[in-house]
Amino acid sequence: MTNLPLLFDNHGREMSYLRLAVTDRCNLRCTYCMPAEGITYLPEKKLLSWEEMLRIVHVLNQLGIRKVRITGGEPFVRPGLMDFLQELAKIENLEICLTTNGVLLENHLDSLLNLGIKNVNLSLDSLDSERFFKITRRNDFDQVYQNLMRMIEANFKVKINAVVMHGMNDNDILPLVKFTEKHPVSVRFIEEMPFNGSGLVEEKLFWDYRRILSQIKTEFPQIEEVPMAYGETSKNYHVPGFMGDVGIIAAFSRTFCGSCNRIRVTSLGQVKTCLYDDGVFDLKEYLRLGVSDEDLKNTMIKIFGERPKDGFEAENNRKGVINESMTSIGG
Repeated sequence: MTNLPLLFDNHGREMSYLRLAVTDRCNLRCTYCMPAEGITYLPEKKLLSWEEMLRIVHVLNQLGIRKVRITGGEPFVRPGLMDFLQELAKIENLEICLTTNGVLLENHLDSLLNLGIKNVNLSLDSLDSERFFKITRRNDFDQVYQNLMRMIEANFKVKINAVVMHGMNDNDILPLVKFTEKHPVSVRFIEEMPFNGSGLVEEKLFWDYRRILSQIKTEFPQIEEVPMAYGETSKNYHVPGFMGDVGIIAAFSRTFCGSCNRIRVTSLGQVKTCLYDDGVFDLKEYLRLGVSDEDLKNTMIKIFGERPKDGFEAENNRKGVINESMTSIGG
C-alpha cells in the first residue's frame, strides 16, 4: 500500500490528517473550554463506538490519511482507549498522536512507547500551580508537571499547548519560552477561541499572534523564525542555543487556512471540515445504516468537495451562533 493522497478538497488542499475525538468528557474544567458547572455529557451509546472509530480510520487511511490525532475531551477518561490504540497501531503507514491534559498519563507511558506512540500534545496553560488551578478549576498541577517531566525523560516528542488569555496566564508567556532552554519540547501558544460553551464571542482578541510574538521578543529579541511545513498551523520560532522551540497558532485570526489538511470527527460522529463549522455530516447515523466502505469513501470525497475556503466562511455558514464547548468538538 503506497498510501498516496487520494482525498483533496475543492480548493486543492490535500487531506492527510485526521483529528478524532474519542470522548466529550474531561476531568478538568478549563475556563476557555467549558463553564464551571461543566457540560451535559452524553451516554456512551450516543457516541461513536470504538469499532466504528476504527472503521473510520481504516477507510480514511485508504484515502491517504497518514496521521491521526486522538483527542477528547480527555481521551484517557474513556475506558478502552489503550485497547483502541493497540488496534490503531496495526494500521500501516499511520502516525498516531495524542492530545491530553496529562492528569492520567502516568500509568500509560510505557504502553504508549511500546506501541510506538511518542508524539504527545500536552495542554498546559501555566507553569504556576495557582494560575493552573484558576484556569482548570482543579488542583492537578503537580501530577501534570510530573508526567511532563516523565515524558521528556522517556524521549517523547512533546508539544505544550498553551491558550493565551488576557489577565489569566499572560504572565506565563515568557516562562514557557524559557522552559524550552533546558528542555527539548515545543511550546505552542494558541490564540483563545470562542468555544467555551457560553455563546459569547469576542469581536477582537487582545492576545493575538502579533502581540504574543511581540511579548516574546521583549525578553528574547534574538528569536528566529523557522519555516512552516505544509499543513502546520503554527508559525514556529527558535531561540539560538535553546533545546526546544516555540510556535504561535493564530486560531482566532485564522491565518493558516490556506494549507489546512485536517479532517475532524467529533465523538458524536459529526464530520467537521473546519473547526468553525457546526458539523456538516452525521457520520455515526450514516454508519449505522449499514453502508459499505466504498459508500463511506465516496461520501467523504463529496463532503470535502464542498469545503469552505477558510474559517471565516465556515463560521458564516453556521446555522447558529457558536455555543459549543471545545471538549465536545475535539479541538
